[in-house]
Amino acid sequence: MLRQTGPVPSGCASNAAMRRCGAWQGNDHCRRPAPCLAAFDAATRLTPKHQQALEILEIMEAIPIALFWGLALLGLSGKSHVLLYLFFGTMPFGAFAVIPPALTGGLTLTPTPMLALLIIIRSLCSWGGLKFFAAAAYSRKRLLLLFLFWLVAIVTTIFMPRFFAGEVSIIPVRLEQLVVATTGEPLKPTTQNFSQLAYLTISIFAVFAFARMLRDPVQRQHALSAMYLGAALTVFTGILDFLSQYVALDALLSPFRTATYALMTEAQTLGGKRVVGLMPEASAYGGLCISFLCLIYFLRHAMTDRWLRERASPALAALLVLFIWLSTSSGAYVGLAVFGLIAAMEWAWRKNSKSADTFARRRLGFEFWTAFSALLGLSLVLLVNPSLLDPIVGKIDEMVLSKSQTRSYEERSMWTAVGWQALADTWGLGVGIGSTRTSNFAAAVFSNTGVTGGLLYFAFVVQTLLSRLPSGADGVSRAMLRGVHLAYIPAFIIGLLAGTTADFGSYNAFLYGVSLALTISAAKQGHRPVENPGSATAISPPFNLRYRLQK
Repeated sequence: MLRQTGPVPSGCASNAAMRRCGAWQGNDHCRRPAPCLAAFDAATRLTPKHQQALEILEIMEAIPIALFWGLALLGLSGKSHVLLYLFFGTMPFGAFAVIPPALTGGLTLTPTPMLALLIIIRSLCSWGGLKFFAAAAYSRKRLLLLFLFWLVAIVTTIFMPRFFAGEVSIIPVRLEQLVVATTGEPLKPTTQNFSQLAYLTISIFAVFAFARMLRDPVQRQHALSAMYLGAALTVFTGILDFLSQYVALDALLSPFRTATYALMTEAQTLGGKRVVGLMPEASAYGGLCISFLCLIYFLRHAMTDRWLRERASPALAALLVLFIWLSTSSGAYVGLAVFGLIAAMEWAWRKNSKSADTFARRRLGFEFWTAFSALLGLSLVLLVNPSLLDPIVGKIDEMVLSKSQTRSYEERSMWTAVGWQALADTWGLGVGIGSTRTSNFAAAVFSNTGVTGGLLYFAFVVQTLLSRLPSGADGVSRAMLRGVHLAYIPAFIIGLLAGTTADFGSYNAFLYGVSLALTISAAKQGHRPVENPGSATAISPPFNLRYRLQK
Protein backbone atom coordinates (compact mmCIF):
# COMPACT_ATOMS: atom_id res chain seq x y z
CA MET A 1 0.00 0.00 0.00
CA LEU A 2 1.35 3.36 -0.99
CA ARG A 3 2.07 5.86 1.74
CA GLN A 4 -0.08 8.99 1.56
CA THR A 5 2.11 12.01 0.97
CA GLY A 6 1.46 15.73 1.26
CA PRO A 7 0.55 17.88 -1.71
CA VAL A 8 3.22 17.83 -4.36
CA PRO A 9 3.67 19.87 -7.53
CA SER A 10 2.42 18.55 -10.80
CA GLY A 11 2.99 19.42 -14.44
CA CYS A 12 6.08 20.00 -16.52
CA ALA A 13 6.54 23.56 -15.25
CA SER A 14 6.50 22.40 -11.66
CA ASN A 15 8.95 19.58 -12.38
CA ALA A 16 11.34 22.03 -14.03
CA ALA A 17 11.09 24.41 -11.10
CA MET A 18 11.79 21.55 -8.66
CA ARG A 19 14.87 20.54 -10.66
CA ARG A 20 16.23 24.10 -10.39
CA CYS A 21 15.62 24.16 -6.65
CA GLY A 22 17.18 20.74 -6.03
CA ALA A 23 13.86 19.28 -4.89
CA TRP A 24 13.32 16.93 -7.83
CA GLN A 25 12.88 13.31 -6.70
CA GLY A 26 12.41 11.56 -10.05
CA ASN A 27 9.33 10.32 -11.87
CA ASP A 28 8.53 7.88 -9.04
CA HIS A 29 8.65 10.60 -6.37
CA CYS A 30 5.30 9.38 -5.08
CA ARG A 31 7.08 6.27 -3.68
CA ARG A 32 9.64 8.41 -1.83
CA PRO A 33 9.48 10.65 1.23
CA ALA A 34 7.95 14.07 0.54
CA PRO A 35 10.70 16.54 -0.37
CA CYS A 36 11.21 19.86 1.35
CA LEU A 37 9.44 22.39 -0.83
CA ALA A 38 10.75 25.55 0.90
CA ALA A 39 13.18 26.31 -1.90
CA PHE A 40 10.50 25.57 -4.46
CA ASP A 41 8.08 27.94 -2.72
CA ALA A 42 10.71 30.69 -2.58
CA ALA A 43 11.46 30.30 -6.28
CA THR A 44 7.82 30.40 -7.38
CA ARG A 45 6.44 32.89 -4.84
CA LEU A 46 5.09 36.10 -6.36
CA THR A 47 6.73 39.41 -5.42
CA PRO A 48 4.74 41.19 -2.70
CA LYS A 49 2.49 43.93 -4.03
CA HIS A 50 4.18 46.74 -2.12
CA GLN A 51 7.57 45.69 -3.50
CA GLN A 52 6.16 45.68 -7.01
CA ALA A 53 4.76 49.17 -6.42
CA LEU A 54 8.18 50.39 -5.26
CA GLU A 55 9.84 48.96 -8.35
CA ILE A 56 7.27 50.61 -10.61
CA LEU A 57 7.77 53.91 -8.78
CA GLU A 58 11.53 53.71 -9.26
CA ILE A 59 11.00 53.12 -12.99
CA MET A 60 8.58 56.04 -13.19
CA GLU A 61 11.11 58.31 -11.45
CA ALA A 62 13.91 57.14 -13.75
CA ILE A 63 12.00 58.05 -16.92
CA PRO A 64 11.89 61.85 -16.29
CA ILE A 65 15.53 61.84 -15.19
CA ALA A 66 16.59 60.04 -18.37
CA LEU A 67 14.47 62.39 -20.48
CA PHE A 68 15.97 65.45 -18.82
CA TRP A 69 19.57 64.40 -19.33
CA GLY A 70 18.85 63.30 -22.89
CA LEU A 71 17.50 66.76 -23.75
CA ALA A 72 20.29 68.44 -21.80
CA LEU A 73 23.00 66.57 -23.71
CA LEU A 74 21.19 67.41 -26.95
CA GLY A 75 21.36 71.09 -26.05
CA LEU A 76 24.98 70.84 -24.98
CA SER A 77 26.07 69.22 -28.24
CA GLY A 78 23.54 70.84 -30.61
CA LYS A 79 22.32 74.39 -31.11
CA SER A 80 22.91 76.57 -28.09
CA HIS A 81 19.40 78.07 -28.04
CA VAL A 82 18.03 74.62 -27.10
CA LEU A 83 19.58 75.20 -23.66
CA LEU A 84 17.63 78.47 -23.35
CA TYR A 85 14.33 76.68 -23.95
CA LEU A 86 15.29 73.99 -21.44
CA PHE A 87 16.42 76.64 -18.94
CA PHE A 88 13.04 78.37 -18.84
CA GLY A 89 11.05 75.19 -19.46
CA THR A 90 12.46 73.52 -16.33
CA MET A 91 11.81 76.44 -13.95
CA PRO A 92 8.35 75.09 -12.96
CA PHE A 93 9.93 71.77 -11.86
CA GLY A 94 11.46 73.04 -8.62
CA ALA A 95 10.69 69.84 -6.67
CA PHE A 96 12.30 67.51 -9.21
CA ALA A 97 15.73 66.01 -8.43
CA VAL A 98 17.56 65.38 -11.72
CA ILE A 99 20.11 63.17 -9.93
CA PRO A 100 18.74 60.61 -7.44
CA PRO A 101 19.39 62.01 -3.94
CA ALA A 102 20.76 58.60 -2.92
CA LEU A 103 23.74 59.30 -5.21
CA THR A 104 24.36 62.82 -3.87
CA GLY A 105 24.22 62.16 -0.15
CA GLY A 106 20.72 63.63 0.18
CA LEU A 107 21.53 66.84 -1.72
CA THR A 108 18.75 67.81 -4.15
CA LEU A 109 19.95 69.06 -7.54
CA THR A 110 17.05 70.68 -9.37
CA PRO A 111 16.87 71.11 -13.16
CA THR A 112 17.33 74.89 -13.58
CA PRO A 113 20.73 75.21 -11.82
CA MET A 114 21.94 72.18 -13.78
CA LEU A 115 20.85 73.84 -17.04
CA ALA A 116 22.59 77.04 -15.94
CA LEU A 117 25.74 74.97 -15.37
CA LEU A 118 25.48 73.51 -18.88
CA ILE A 119 25.03 77.02 -20.31
CA ILE A 120 28.18 78.04 -18.46
CA ILE A 121 30.06 75.10 -19.95
CA ARG A 122 28.73 75.81 -23.44
CA SER A 123 29.42 79.55 -23.32
CA LEU A 124 32.60 79.97 -21.28
CA CYS A 125 34.59 76.74 -21.64
CA SER A 126 36.50 77.83 -24.73
CA TRP A 127 39.34 80.22 -25.49
CA GLY A 128 36.89 82.91 -26.58
CA GLY A 129 34.77 82.30 -23.50
CA LEU A 130 37.75 82.61 -21.17
CA LYS A 131 38.80 85.86 -22.83
CA PHE A 132 35.28 87.22 -22.42
CA PHE A 133 35.21 86.14 -18.76
CA ALA A 134 38.53 87.86 -18.07
CA ALA A 135 37.46 91.02 -19.89
CA ALA A 136 34.14 91.26 -18.04
CA ALA A 137 35.64 90.43 -14.63
CA TYR A 138 38.41 93.01 -15.12
CA SER A 139 36.17 95.88 -16.25
CA ARG A 140 34.70 98.11 -13.54
CA LYS A 141 31.78 98.98 -15.82
CA ARG A 142 30.92 95.36 -16.49
CA LEU A 143 31.12 92.58 -13.90
CA LEU A 144 34.05 93.54 -11.68
CA LEU A 145 31.79 94.27 -8.68
CA LEU A 146 30.04 90.91 -9.02
CA PHE A 147 33.36 89.08 -9.40
CA LEU A 148 34.73 90.75 -6.25
CA PHE A 149 31.53 89.80 -4.41
CA TRP A 150 32.17 86.17 -5.36
CA LEU A 151 35.75 86.34 -4.05
CA VAL A 152 34.57 87.83 -0.74
CA ALA A 153 31.92 85.09 -0.47
CA ILE A 154 34.58 82.39 -0.92
CA VAL A 155 36.85 83.90 1.75
CA THR A 156 34.08 84.34 4.33
CA THR A 157 32.70 80.84 3.71
CA ILE A 158 36.08 79.18 4.15
CA PHE A 159 37.31 81.07 7.20
CA MET A 160 34.46 82.68 9.17
CA PRO A 161 32.59 79.49 10.26
CA ARG A 162 35.87 78.22 11.71
CA PHE A 163 37.12 81.50 13.12
CA PHE A 164 33.84 82.25 14.96
CA ALA A 165 32.88 78.62 15.65
CA GLY A 166 30.80 78.31 18.83
CA GLU A 167 30.82 82.07 19.47
CA VAL A 168 27.91 83.19 17.27
CA SER A 169 24.30 81.95 17.24
CA ILE A 170 22.76 81.18 13.86
CA ILE A 171 19.68 79.53 12.35
CA PRO A 172 21.00 76.71 10.14
CA VAL A 173 19.84 76.57 6.53
CA ARG A 174 18.67 72.98 7.00
CA LEU A 175 16.37 72.88 10.02
CA GLU A 176 16.48 69.37 11.42
CA GLN A 177 15.02 69.98 14.86
CA LEU A 178 12.21 72.20 16.10
CA VAL A 179 14.29 73.52 18.98
CA VAL A 180 16.84 74.85 16.50
CA ALA A 181 14.11 76.84 14.78
CA THR A 182 13.27 78.64 18.03
CA THR A 183 16.60 79.05 19.82
CA GLY A 184 19.26 78.70 17.13
CA GLU A 185 22.53 76.88 17.49
CA PRO A 186 26.24 77.78 17.65
CA LEU A 187 28.03 78.53 14.40
CA LYS A 188 30.07 75.69 12.94
CA PRO A 189 31.19 74.53 9.47
CA THR A 190 28.58 72.35 7.72
CA THR A 191 27.97 70.78 4.35
CA GLN A 192 25.49 73.59 3.67
CA ASN A 193 28.43 75.97 3.38
CA PHE A 194 29.71 74.00 0.40
CA SER A 195 26.35 73.39 -1.28
CA GLN A 196 25.12 76.99 -0.97
CA LEU A 197 28.46 78.37 -2.17
CA ALA A 198 28.23 76.02 -5.16
CA TYR A 199 24.75 77.33 -6.00
CA LEU A 200 25.93 80.95 -5.66
CA THR A 201 28.92 80.21 -7.90
CA ILE A 202 26.64 78.78 -10.58
CA SER A 203 24.43 81.90 -10.41
CA ILE A 204 27.41 84.28 -10.70
CA PHE A 205 29.07 82.41 -13.55
CA ALA A 206 25.66 82.18 -15.27
CA VAL A 207 25.66 86.00 -15.47
CA PHE A 208 28.92 85.83 -17.47
CA ALA A 209 27.54 83.03 -19.65
CA PHE A 210 24.25 84.79 -20.43
CA ALA A 211 26.07 88.03 -21.15
CA ARG A 212 28.20 86.31 -23.77
CA MET A 213 25.47 84.13 -25.28
CA LEU A 214 22.83 86.86 -25.57
CA ARG A 215 24.92 89.44 -27.42
CA ASP A 216 23.42 87.95 -30.57
CA PRO A 217 19.94 89.44 -31.29
CA VAL A 218 18.77 86.08 -32.66
CA GLN A 219 19.63 84.39 -29.38
CA ARG A 220 17.79 87.10 -27.49
CA GLN A 221 14.65 86.39 -29.49
CA HIS A 222 15.05 82.69 -28.70
CA ALA A 223 15.31 83.63 -25.01
CA LEU A 224 12.07 85.62 -25.25
CA SER A 225 10.28 82.69 -26.91
CA ALA A 226 11.66 80.37 -24.22
CA MET A 227 10.08 82.61 -21.58
CA TYR A 228 6.66 81.96 -23.10
CA LEU A 229 7.34 78.22 -22.95
CA GLY A 230 8.26 78.47 -19.26
CA ALA A 231 5.17 80.54 -18.50
CA ALA A 232 2.91 78.06 -20.30
CA LEU A 233 4.41 75.13 -18.37
CA THR A 234 4.00 77.04 -15.11
CA VAL A 235 0.30 77.45 -15.83
CA PHE A 236 -0.02 73.82 -16.98
CA THR A 237 1.61 72.40 -13.82
CA GLY A 238 -0.65 74.65 -11.74
CA ILE A 239 -3.70 73.25 -13.52
CA LEU A 240 -2.57 69.68 -12.85
CA ASP A 241 -1.99 70.39 -9.16
CA PHE A 242 -5.35 72.12 -8.86
CA LEU A 243 -7.12 69.17 -10.49
CA SER A 244 -5.30 66.68 -8.24
CA GLN A 245 -7.77 67.46 -5.43
CA TYR A 246 -10.58 66.13 -7.64
CA VAL A 247 -8.84 63.55 -9.84
CA ALA A 248 -6.21 60.95 -8.86
CA LEU A 249 -3.06 62.37 -10.49
CA ASP A 250 -0.45 61.15 -8.00
CA ALA A 251 1.01 58.70 -10.50
CA LEU A 252 1.63 61.59 -12.89
CA LEU A 253 2.92 64.16 -10.38
CA SER A 254 4.94 61.97 -7.97
CA PRO A 255 7.88 61.31 -10.37
CA PHE A 256 8.46 65.08 -10.46
CA ARG A 257 8.36 65.49 -6.67
CA THR A 258 11.55 63.74 -5.66
CA ALA A 259 13.34 66.50 -3.71
CA THR A 260 14.60 65.51 -0.26
CA TYR A 261 13.50 68.70 1.50
CA ALA A 262 10.01 69.11 2.91
CA LEU A 263 7.33 69.34 0.22
CA MET A 264 4.16 71.17 1.29
CA THR A 265 2.00 69.96 -1.60
CA GLU A 266 -1.20 69.33 0.37
CA ALA A 267 -1.34 72.55 2.37
CA GLN A 268 -4.74 74.20 2.71
CA THR A 269 -5.88 77.63 3.79
CA LEU A 270 -9.30 79.25 4.13
CA GLY A 271 -10.92 75.92 3.28
CA GLY A 272 -9.17 75.48 -0.07
CA LYS A 273 -6.03 73.85 -1.46
CA ARG A 274 -2.98 76.02 -1.99
CA VAL A 275 -1.83 75.47 -5.56
CA VAL A 276 1.88 74.61 -5.67
CA GLY A 277 2.30 73.21 -9.19
CA LEU A 278 5.49 71.14 -9.17
CA MET A 279 7.30 73.50 -6.80
CA PRO A 280 8.14 72.62 -3.16
CA GLU A 281 5.53 74.95 -1.65
CA ALA A 282 2.91 77.55 -2.50
CA SER A 283 5.15 80.56 -1.86
CA ALA A 284 7.74 79.22 -4.31
CA TYR A 285 5.05 78.65 -6.95
CA GLY A 286 3.56 82.09 -6.39
CA GLY A 287 6.98 83.71 -6.72
CA LEU A 288 7.59 81.79 -9.95
CA CYS A 289 4.27 83.04 -11.36
CA ILE A 290 5.23 86.61 -10.46
CA SER A 291 8.59 86.19 -12.20
CA PHE A 292 7.05 84.96 -15.45
CA LEU A 293 4.29 87.56 -15.29
CA CYS A 294 6.92 90.31 -15.10
CA LEU A 295 8.96 88.81 -17.93
CA ILE A 296 5.96 88.33 -20.23
CA TYR A 297 4.43 91.74 -19.57
CA PHE A 298 7.46 94.02 -19.45
CA LEU A 299 9.45 92.32 -22.24
CA ARG A 300 6.56 91.82 -24.66
CA HIS A 301 7.47 94.87 -26.76
CA ALA A 302 10.88 93.34 -27.51
CA MET A 303 9.25 90.22 -28.98
CA THR A 304 9.31 90.30 -32.80
CA ASP A 305 6.82 87.42 -33.15
CA ARG A 306 3.47 89.22 -33.42
CA TRP A 307 1.34 86.23 -32.38
CA LEU A 308 3.29 85.75 -29.16
CA ARG A 309 3.33 89.48 -28.46
CA GLU A 310 -0.34 90.26 -29.14
CA ARG A 311 -2.14 86.95 -28.51
CA ALA A 312 -0.12 84.76 -26.17
CA SER A 313 1.00 87.59 -23.85
CA PRO A 314 -2.48 88.69 -22.65
CA ALA A 315 -3.69 85.09 -22.24
CA LEU A 316 -0.64 83.97 -20.27
CA ALA A 317 -0.65 87.12 -18.15
CA ALA A 318 -4.30 86.56 -17.17
CA LEU A 319 -3.69 82.90 -16.32
CA LEU A 320 -0.59 83.73 -14.27
CA VAL A 321 -2.57 86.29 -12.26
CA LEU A 322 -5.23 83.61 -11.62
CA PHE A 323 -2.70 81.11 -10.30
CA ILE A 324 -0.97 83.74 -8.20
CA TRP A 325 -4.34 84.14 -6.51
CA LEU A 326 -4.78 80.37 -6.12
CA SER A 327 -1.32 79.99 -4.57
CA THR A 328 -2.55 82.09 -1.58
CA SER A 329 1.02 83.22 -0.95
CA SER A 330 1.28 86.51 0.94
CA GLY A 331 4.61 87.29 -0.73
CA ALA A 332 3.10 86.66 -4.16
CA TYR A 333 0.14 88.92 -3.33
CA VAL A 334 2.52 91.73 -2.37
CA GLY A 335 4.51 91.08 -5.55
CA LEU A 336 1.30 91.26 -7.60
CA ALA A 337 0.46 94.62 -6.02
CA VAL A 338 3.95 95.92 -6.80
CA PHE A 339 3.64 94.60 -10.35
CA GLY A 340 0.32 96.42 -10.83
CA LEU A 341 1.80 99.66 -9.54
CA ILE A 342 4.85 99.43 -11.80
CA ALA A 343 2.71 98.44 -14.80
CA ALA A 344 0.52 101.52 -14.29
CA MET A 345 3.58 103.77 -13.96
CA GLU A 346 5.12 102.21 -17.07
CA TRP A 347 1.92 102.80 -19.07
CA ALA A 348 1.77 106.44 -17.92
CA TRP A 349 5.42 106.97 -18.84
CA ARG A 350 4.88 105.49 -22.30
CA LYS A 351 1.77 107.61 -22.80
CA ASN A 352 3.49 110.87 -21.86
CA SER A 353 6.83 110.07 -23.42
CA LYS A 354 7.84 112.48 -26.20
CA SER A 355 10.31 109.98 -27.59
CA ALA A 356 10.00 108.87 -31.20
CA ASP A 357 10.37 105.27 -30.01
CA THR A 358 7.44 103.45 -31.65
CA PHE A 359 7.98 100.40 -29.44
CA ALA A 360 7.21 102.41 -26.31
CA ARG A 361 3.89 103.72 -27.67
CA ARG A 362 2.66 100.48 -29.20
CA ARG A 363 -0.85 99.20 -28.20
CA LEU A 364 -1.40 101.91 -25.59
CA GLY A 365 -5.08 102.20 -26.52
CA PHE A 366 -5.67 98.45 -26.35
CA GLU A 367 -4.10 98.23 -22.90
CA PHE A 368 -6.10 101.21 -21.61
CA TRP A 369 -9.47 99.97 -22.86
CA THR A 370 -8.77 96.45 -21.64
CA ALA A 371 -8.07 97.68 -18.11
CA PHE A 372 -11.00 100.12 -18.26
CA SER A 373 -13.42 97.41 -19.41
CA ALA A 374 -12.27 95.04 -16.68
CA LEU A 375 -12.77 97.69 -13.97
CA LEU A 376 -16.15 98.71 -15.40
CA GLY A 377 -17.35 95.10 -15.52
CA LEU A 378 -16.21 94.47 -11.96
CA SER A 379 -17.97 97.63 -10.77
CA LEU A 380 -21.26 96.60 -12.42
CA VAL A 381 -21.07 93.14 -10.87
CA LEU A 382 -20.48 94.64 -7.42
CA LEU A 383 -23.44 96.93 -7.85
CA VAL A 384 -25.66 93.90 -8.39
CA ASN A 385 -24.05 91.77 -5.69
CA PRO A 386 -21.97 93.86 -3.24
CA SER A 387 -21.13 90.82 -1.09
CA LEU A 388 -19.27 89.19 -3.99
CA LEU A 389 -16.08 90.92 -2.93
CA ASP A 390 -16.21 89.71 0.68
CA PRO A 391 -14.31 86.41 0.14
CA ILE A 392 -11.58 88.27 -1.73
CA VAL A 393 -11.26 90.90 0.99
CA GLY A 394 -11.24 88.17 3.61
CA LYS A 395 -8.46 86.29 1.85
CA ILE A 396 -6.32 89.41 1.48
CA ASP A 397 -6.88 90.28 5.12
CA GLU A 398 -5.96 86.73 6.21
CA MET A 399 -2.89 86.30 3.98
CA VAL A 400 -1.43 89.84 3.94
CA LEU A 401 -2.91 92.33 6.39
CA SER A 402 -3.05 89.91 9.35
CA LYS A 403 0.20 88.15 8.47
CA SER A 404 2.08 89.86 11.31
CA GLN A 405 -0.11 88.04 13.84
CA THR A 406 0.77 84.54 12.64
CA ARG A 407 3.33 82.17 14.08
CA SER A 408 5.04 81.89 10.72
CA TYR A 409 5.65 85.66 10.64
CA GLU A 410 7.10 85.60 14.15
CA GLU A 411 9.40 82.71 13.28
CA ARG A 412 10.65 84.31 10.07
CA SER A 413 11.17 87.65 11.80
CA MET A 414 13.27 85.84 14.38
CA TRP A 415 15.42 84.31 11.61
CA THR A 416 16.11 87.76 10.19
CA ALA A 417 16.90 89.21 13.62
CA VAL A 418 19.36 86.38 14.31
CA GLY A 419 21.01 87.03 10.95
CA TRP A 420 21.54 90.72 11.66
CA GLN A 421 22.82 89.88 15.14
CA ALA A 422 25.28 87.38 13.65
CA LEU A 423 26.61 90.17 11.42
CA ALA A 424 27.11 92.38 14.47
CA ASP A 425 28.71 89.58 16.51
CA THR A 426 31.30 89.01 13.76
CA TRP A 427 32.15 92.74 13.60
CA GLY A 428 30.70 92.99 10.11
CA LEU A 429 32.75 90.13 8.67
CA GLY A 430 29.82 87.73 8.16
CA VAL A 431 29.39 84.03 8.96
CA GLY A 432 29.85 82.54 5.48
CA ILE A 433 27.51 81.44 2.71
CA GLY A 434 25.03 78.80 3.92
CA SER A 435 25.76 79.32 7.62
CA THR A 436 22.51 81.02 8.63
CA ARG A 437 19.07 81.44 7.11
CA THR A 438 16.96 84.60 7.18
CA SER A 439 13.63 85.75 5.80
CA ASN A 440 15.07 88.79 4.06
CA PHE A 441 17.41 88.66 1.06
CA ALA A 442 19.35 91.77 2.11
CA ALA A 443 19.86 90.31 5.59
CA ALA A 444 21.01 87.03 4.03
CA VAL A 445 23.60 88.74 1.80
CA PHE A 446 25.03 90.94 4.56
CA SER A 447 25.00 88.30 7.31
CA ASN A 448 26.58 85.66 5.04
CA THR A 449 29.21 87.75 3.25
CA GLY A 450 29.69 90.64 5.64
CA VAL A 451 29.44 94.38 5.07
CA THR A 452 32.01 94.26 2.27
CA GLY A 453 30.20 91.56 0.33
CA GLY A 454 26.80 93.20 0.80
CA LEU A 455 28.02 96.58 -0.42
CA LEU A 456 29.68 95.02 -3.47
CA TYR A 457 26.58 93.08 -4.46
CA PHE A 458 24.08 95.91 -4.09
CA ALA A 459 26.44 98.33 -5.82
CA PHE A 460 26.40 95.92 -8.76
CA VAL A 461 22.58 95.84 -8.66
CA VAL A 462 22.41 99.64 -8.78
CA GLN A 463 24.95 99.70 -11.61
CA THR A 464 22.82 97.25 -13.61
CA LEU A 465 19.54 99.09 -13.04
CA LEU A 466 21.09 102.43 -14.08
CA SER A 467 22.67 101.11 -17.28
CA ARG A 468 21.58 102.91 -20.44
CA LEU A 469 21.88 102.42 -24.18
CA PRO A 470 23.10 105.07 -26.63
CA SER A 471 20.45 107.24 -28.24
CA GLY A 472 21.02 105.54 -31.59
CA ALA A 473 20.32 102.02 -30.33
CA ASP A 474 17.54 100.09 -32.08
CA GLY A 475 14.03 100.04 -30.59
CA VAL A 476 14.01 96.31 -29.81
CA SER A 477 17.14 96.61 -27.67
CA ARG A 478 15.82 99.66 -25.86
CA ALA A 479 12.49 97.94 -25.17
CA MET A 480 14.28 94.86 -23.88
CA LEU A 481 16.58 96.77 -21.53
CA ARG A 482 13.67 98.80 -20.17
CA GLY A 483 11.71 95.57 -19.63
CA VAL A 484 14.62 93.92 -17.83
CA HIS A 485 14.88 96.83 -15.39
CA LEU A 486 11.14 96.79 -14.65
CA ALA A 487 10.90 92.99 -14.38
CA TYR A 488 13.61 93.00 -11.72
CA ILE A 489 11.73 95.12 -9.18
CA PRO A 490 8.77 92.89 -8.10
CA ALA A 491 10.98 89.82 -7.70
CA PHE A 492 13.43 91.91 -5.66
CA ILE A 493 10.61 93.07 -3.36
CA ILE A 494 9.50 89.45 -2.84
CA GLY A 495 13.10 88.55 -2.00
CA LEU A 496 13.18 91.24 0.67
CA LEU A 497 10.13 89.61 2.25
CA ALA A 498 11.08 85.94 2.01
CA GLY A 499 14.68 85.45 0.80
CA THR A 500 16.40 82.78 2.91
CA THR A 501 19.88 82.54 1.33
CA ALA A 502 22.39 84.85 -0.35
CA ASP A 503 22.02 83.11 -3.72
CA PHE A 504 20.22 85.52 -6.08
CA GLY A 505 19.16 82.63 -8.34
CA SER A 506 18.98 81.86 -12.03
CA TYR A 507 16.16 84.33 -12.74
CA ASN A 508 18.22 87.33 -11.64
CA ALA A 509 21.30 85.88 -13.32
CA PHE A 510 19.40 85.96 -16.62
CA LEU A 511 18.33 89.58 -16.10
CA TYR A 512 21.85 90.69 -15.19
CA GLY A 513 23.28 88.86 -18.19
CA VAL A 514 20.75 90.32 -20.64
CA SER A 515 21.41 93.85 -19.39
CA LEU A 516 25.15 93.52 -19.95
CA ALA A 517 24.68 91.76 -23.30
CA LEU A 518 22.57 94.65 -24.59
CA THR A 519 25.14 97.27 -23.59
CA ILE A 520 27.94 95.27 -25.19
CA SER A 521 25.94 94.83 -28.41
CA ALA A 522 25.27 98.57 -28.62
CA ALA A 523 28.94 99.32 -28.08
CA LYS A 524 30.01 96.84 -30.76
CA GLN A 525 27.64 98.39 -33.30
CA GLY A 526 29.76 101.51 -33.29
CA HIS A 527 27.65 103.60 -30.91
CA ARG A 528 28.97 105.48 -27.96
CA PRO A 529 29.85 103.10 -25.16
CA VAL A 530 27.53 102.99 -22.19
CA GLU A 531 28.29 104.39 -18.83
CA ASN A 532 26.25 103.17 -15.94
CA PRO A 533 24.89 105.73 -13.52
CA GLY A 534 23.05 108.32 -15.49
CA SER A 535 25.61 109.13 -18.10
CA ALA A 536 26.15 107.86 -21.56
CA THR A 537 29.81 107.12 -21.84
CA ALA A 538 30.97 103.79 -23.10
CA ILE A 539 32.02 100.42 -21.74
CA SER A 540 35.56 100.04 -23.02
CA PRO A 541 36.76 96.44 -22.68
CA PRO A 542 40.45 95.88 -21.96
CA PHE A 543 40.59 93.32 -24.77
CA ASN A 544 39.81 93.92 -28.42
CA LEU A 545 36.86 91.55 -28.67
CA ARG A 546 35.23 91.62 -32.12
CA TYR A 547 31.90 89.89 -32.22
CA ARG A 548 29.75 90.09 -35.32
CA LEU A 549 26.03 90.51 -34.63
CA GLN A 550 23.43 88.91 -36.84
CA LYS A 551 21.02 91.43 -38.29
